[in-house]
Amino acid sequence: MSKTSRRKFTSEFKTKVCLEAIKEQQTIEALSKKYDIHPTQINTWKKEFLAKASLVFEKDAPADQSEDQALKENLYAEIGRLKIANDFLK
Repeated sequence: MSKTSRRKFTSEFKTKVCLEAIKEQQTIEALSKKYDIHPTQINTWKKEFLAKASLVFEKDAPADQSEDQALKENLYAEIGRLKIANDFLK
């Protein structure tokens, strides 16, 4: 009995399939045969793609996250320095 492993698709491939599904030049069934993917999988990718499409136009979101991450790292470093100083003074 052979066990098949799950296929992993790149984000570029998923985007390509989603865009073709959105264009509706071919049916979902035709795309599923073309790429050997279950139609439900294509519909799932399409829904996820459309749900997150508005994030493309949000310019401040990634910058805010990186700034928050940098602030968090600086605060943890300061906590470490203060803890060492506190332990030294005990």
